[in-house]
Amino acid sequence: MTFSLTTSHPRSLLSIAGRKIPKYQYVGFGFSYRHDPVLYRLNDPTVIDLVGALHRVGERTLAEVREVVGSYFQQRDAMEPVSRKDLAQRLRDGSVTVLDVRPADKFVAGHLPRAINIPLRELRQRLRELPKERDVVAYCRGPYCVLAFEAAALLRKHGFSVRRLEGGFPEWKAAGLPTAYAVVNDRLWH
Repeated sequence: MTFSLTTSHPRSLLSIAGRKIPKYQYVGFGFSYRHDPVLYRLNDPTVIDLVGALHRVGERTLAEVREVVGSYFQQRDAMEPVSRKDLAQRLRDGSVTVLDVRPADKFVAGHLPRAINIPLRELRQRLRELPKERDVVAYCRGPYCVLAFEAAALLRKHGFSVRRLEGGFPEWKAAGLPTAYAVVNDRLWH
């Protein structure tokens, strides 16, 4: 099982780890440099837990991280995110529209079942594609990805009932929940 995370920020934790400490490969990180952004393949799903633990340590011990999390993420969307368990049940019931706001290439590589892919940069122009009579759950790359926060704010501004998924696609997949893949030119992408 592999997971892909992307970062283009040169000072992100994973960017620094990939450039400075290549031995991380031995704990399940695989690095692939394609200029910017840097791509990371997580060959072991427990690495998601490691990254989550590093995020929590950063939040507790670094004032700058606490400030960013508090001032941007928590103030941007004070609504409680939807848990993976709750969303899995709502997917089984068919009572929710799931919105993947990641770029199309990430969606093709793997997404939540029945998710609609509308990348954030296209969302304003494609609002009519979403049913207003159903709750929307938006998701992106993980707990520090701003795409779902931005999408939720935009959708609320236009009258949608929307919440974010707790975590993102990597955490969903690591939890062993169902995923879907796209077929492009008769080739299954995963």
